[in-house]
Formats: sequence, structure tokens, C-alpha cells
Amino acid sequence: MDDTYDLILVGTGFASASFLHRYLARSKPSVRVLVLERGVLREHEEHVKQRVAIANNSGRQIHNRTPEKPWIFQLTFGGGSNCWFGTTPRMTVEDFSLQSKYGQGRDWPISYDDLEPFYCDAEDLLAVAGNSESGPYPRSRPYPQPPHRFSRVDEVLQRAYPASFFHEPCARPTRETARRPRCCASGSCSDCPIDSKFTVLNELRDQFEKDARVTLLLGANVVEIEHAGTAASGVRYELAGKEAVARGNLIALGANAIFNPYLLLRSGLDDGVVGRGIVEQIALAVEVDLDGLENFHGSTASCGAGYMQHDGAHRRERAAALMLTLNMPQLRMERGKWRQFLRFGWMVEDLPQDQNRVSIDPADGKPAVNFTGHSDYAQRSVDHLRETTHEVISVLPVERIRIHKETHKTSAHIQCTTPMGNDAATSVVDRNLVHHKLRNLLVLGSSTFPTCPPANPSLTLCALSLRAAEQLA
Repeated sequence: MDDTYDLILVGTGFASASFLHRYLARSKPSVRVLVLERGVLREHEEHVKQRVAIANNSGRQIHNRTPEKPWIFQLTFGGGSNCWFGTTPRMTVEDFSLQSKYGQGRDWPISYDDLEPFYCDAEDLLAVAGNSESGPYPRSRPYPQPPHRFSRVDEVLQRAYPASFFHEPCARPTRETARRPRCCASGSCSDCPIDSKFTVLNELRDQFEKDARVTLLLGANVVEIEHAGTAASGVRYELAGKEAVARGNLIALGANAIFNPYLLLRSGLDDGVVGRGIVEQIALAVEVDLDGLENFHGSTASCGAGYMQHDGAHRRERAAALMLTLNMPQLRMERGKWRQFLRFGWMVEDLPQDQNRVSIDPADGKPAVNFTGHSDYAQRSVDHLRETTHEVISVLPVERIRIHKETHKTSAHIQCTTPMGNDAATSVVDRNLVHHKLRNLLVLGSSTFPTCPPANPSLTLCALSLRAAEQLA
């Protein structure tokens, strides 16, 4: 059989699926695509029942040198789309120019305006529900679905902060789509009981299985990218205990921010940047007992997003933070005050640091991850939020407030290990996600983020993949 393909795509998660969607739309009927997925395809029901087991088994495929800092991902068809929460904010305009505007981190090699039309395309692809009339960033097209209904607390916060509190956009539909029912508001979004939120499995499965141009190999473990000079020639992979080689004119890595740099390192593509800077946002949880305000009544698990501590001159000294309120059913255990309760979280940006890195374990060749801690820049923001959260929510009738002593161990948003940039000395791929040295190799996903802003990364990485495929066309 002919083992030469126009495109070899590694992975089937958000980044790969979005890239393939646009690539196929712009390609001829004769194009040949090989998709190599390390995991297997599990139906939705199995994901609901086995999510924790799948995540634990995936985690055993790496060596975590600092187990107190877990890294959450799924090595399975559809990747993280099977277990994500469905939250889809865009980055703000300021997030793209953190260095030039505030002297922190790095600038992205593209602007918000460069990515904006692809944000719209990604929102259409995911059937995002949001408020097209207001928000913290400019839009050229409306959301495909109307916003979810605010909770009672969200309504108060929006009236108090009309310029900085908005509907949270999400891929949990307010109206049924051709393939998905509308959100049931059970709050069980990571294990959506009715398969409502977007996943690769429920929306983009056909392009992998039914498009005659695509060959999908499950259980295929890619071990190396073969290359010479300025071009990649193919990949070596293991399948059913045997090693094989596939040749490709174009190769795209769509694994996560641990396995993308790992594959580059395995292939001898260590330029001094690959694998450095692994990072996630920091999540700080807050619980509030309300005084007389009956909460909830929102139409999904999380309905509101607050930008009161996001953009502004404070980013010269401390990180931006995004407030996400929760509408998940949890009662206060006091008679007559069952619904007088609020939970919310602050998502705090962090800066990549070289000492936090992905490498190869010399003993068995597995990925090894070392994380020494988050940046002082992020910590100053966490400290500031502990001092000022009371003031931010003083517009609510508050009986008592509890800010968790420890931040969450993980936000499950791994980023920044193969950053994009204009300078090959400080980045791995260019503004179109093309490898600086191997000009027919693309790296997709949140590993290409130069910084780690507060916004959940899924929508942005989808938009970047759509843009990368469009640039090829």
C-alpha cells in the first residue's frame, strides 16, 4: 500500500480536529490524509463512567517529577474535548501585547485583529452560546447561539459592573443543534450526562471516519519525526507491537503541551526552547454565604464572567484575573437559606518560566515534567485578590466569605512549551504555527501560546488551528 500522504496529522483533540476541518474544506478530492491517534475511541457513555480512570491511565504515560502539581489530560480520541467544562472566552486585545504594553512576558506574533475572524469561525464550529451585544472584546459576527440566562447573583453583578461583567460564552448550547440537545443545567459538565456540550466525538467524528480522504489509525503511538535539512519527510510510529513509517508532504503535531515538545525532543529538534515554560493558569476558589439573596436559576453551570481585575495598568506589576461564577447546584446546609450561596473562581494568568519544563526520562524514554512553581507576577495577583475580593463582591448582600487557603492544584490547561514567535532564538514556530527550521512541519494547540492569559485556552487554540490551515490554503 502507498504510505505517502499529503498530510500526516498527529492527534484528534481540539487542535487537530479544527485544523483538519478547515484543511479538508480547502483541499481537493484527491488529497490523502493520515491521522495517527495514540488512544482509542470510546463512546460517550464510557467517558461518563470512566473519566477518572481514563485520566489516571493517561497520567501514567508521563513521569511527573513534582506530583503535588498534577497535569490533567486524556490520551484518547477527541482528547480533552471529552472532559472539558465547555467554557469559551476569547483572549482580550491586551493579552496579545503583554510585553510591549506592560513590560511583562512576551508579545504574541499576531494581534487580536489577526485572529478575530477565526474566533468567529471557531465559535460557529463549536456552536458557542454568548451575548453578541456586549462583551470585553470587539466582534465582527454574532454568536451562533443566544446567551444562557444569568443566575440571580450574575444579575446583581452585571448591574453593579455593566462595563466589566458579562455573559460567559460557552459550548453548552441554549438551543439544540443538529447533533446535540440543549444544556440540561445539571452542572455535571465534565461528565455531561446528555452529551450536550461540544466534543470532537459528537460533532467532528465523521471527518475522521467517513471522509474517504482520511485514514484514521487508533492506538498508533508516534515516536519520531523523520527529517533532513529544512524538511520533515515522515513519522515513525508503533501500532499493535510493530513499528511503521509513513511519509508525508506536510506533518502537523496536534498532541498536547506535554507530548508536542516531547515528540520534537525525541526527533532531535531541541533548539533550547522546546519543552521550556510549561504552565497553567492559577485558580483561586471563593465561597460566599449570601444574606437573603436566593441564588441560582441560571440556565447552565457557569453563566457570568467578570473582568474587573483583568485589563489595566496593574498588569505592569501583577497578573490579570478573570472571575467565573458558578451556577452548579450546591445547597447551603442551613434551614431557610438553602439557595443563599455562591461559588466562584478567579482564573489568574501566569508567565512561562524556563525551569518548568518537559524533557525525556533517560531511563525509559517517557516524557518527564518538572514544575518548580508559578511566577512572582502571578503570586502578586493571588495575594491582591485575597485582599480585595471582599470589596469586589460588596455589591452583593454578603453574610460571610471564605477564600480557599490553597489555590487549585491544576486548571487542566497545559500551555507554552513550543511557543510561537518571530525570532527562532526564542520561539519554536512562526506566526502561522510553522516550525522555524522544518518548513513543512506545523505544531498546533496550546503548546504554541507565548503566554498564559486568564481565558480558558480551547477556543483560542481552535481559532489558531483554523487560521493555520487557512494560511496553507
